[in-house]
Amino acid sequence: MGSRRVKLTERVVEGAVAEPKRYALSDTDIPGLALLVWPSGKRGFYYRYRHNGRRRDAKLGSPPAMKVAKARSLASEWAMAVAQGKDPQAERVKARHAPTMSEVFERYMQEHAAVRKKPSSASQDESLIRIYLNPVLGKRKVAEVTRTDVASLHSKMRQTPHRANRALALLSKVFNLAEVWGLREDNSNPTRHVAKFRELPRKRFLSRDELARLGAALKRADAGELGAILPSAVVAIRLILLTGARRGEVLGLKWDWIDWERGVAQLPDSKTGEKHLVLSPPALDLLRAVERVDGNPHVIVGGKPGAPLVNLKDPWAKIRKAAGLDDVRIHDLRHSFGAVGAAGGASLHILGGIMGHTNASTTKRYAHLSDDPLQAEAAKISGQISEAMNSQS
Repeated sequence: MGSRRVKLTERVVEGAVAEPKRYALSDTDIPGLALLVWPSGKRGFYYRYRHNGRRRDAKLGSPPAMKVAKARSLASEWAMAVAQGKDPQAERVKARHAPTMSEVFERYMQEHAAVRKKPSSASQDESLIRIYLNPVLGKRKVAEVTRTDVASLHSKMRQTPHRANRALALLSKVFNLAEVWGLREDNSNPTRHVAKFRELPRKRFLSRDELARLGAALKRADAGELGAILPSAVVAIRLILLTGARRGEVLGLKWDWIDWERGVAQLPDSKTGEKHLVLSPPALDLLRAVERVDGNPHVIVGGKPGAPLVNLKDPWAKIRKAAGLDDVRIHDLRHSFGAVGAAGGASLHILGGIMGHTNASTTKRYAHLSDDPLQAEAAKISGQISEAMNSQS
């Protein structure tokens, strides 16, 4: 291949015509920059250098799409990289084959969430990735995502600060793992210094009147007046109210875990690990009335043989509508248990132990209710709730 030295300009490039053999026009200003011309008429800007004794001819682009000025700029950047002992062509190939965020999200779910997280938490991660993270970042190379990208995504979710902060925490973990997996430089996590939104705790507790309306709606559900609702779903809702347990703890409850004499259920696992779920007399009475299903170890049985109920969303939607409680979530029933307990004078320490709080600040959300004179006459928690729920006939 012949080579000629010339200062590359747009006019020189336009005038470079095909010859019987391929030739190169080497730039006099940027060593290594050359325009290669093939007999077919094909032309391309290349940067030619050596790395560890091996010659590299790396294509920068083709005219007329790439102008001489752009070729010079890229060649200068590559020259600096070569001077630092780097191999820019190899790095470009590596970057081209680097995984996308979509691929890293998938690896996170398979190698981390599925192995180290509870199914409910893994499901929440999958939902955040599918709805919020993958549509925005999925096609980006993992090494290319910047703090600006993360801050922008987080800001766009500001109308739902809790969800935005959960997405930020999830991204932080994903990028930490990307560093462990060698997909990003160490200490390059782009979520660093992106401030979380302030989250105001949602304080929705059922009043005595609302508990009465809910009790009446549950009785209507028992009577089949609200459509197709499994009796076990009604039992689950009542049990959450009477124990302050989490939805997953109630749905996963097995008969073998119940110690009838001590009035507790020994949960081998929960959100906070092993837990003793306190069962008050009204809760025990409710459980004694539940008909056991042969071959099914679960208290709250589902539609499939041997399986527990997994969906409370649909039956709860019907029940809360009948009770006129459209803004009440299932988790608010647990909050209501805590509120009634605090209003009845239960200490925050004892209340936190009953509800399985590992953080005292979680229980403190009910502290203001313990001094409310309107609630001073409240009796024991589950007895008060049971009484209120049965106050409408």
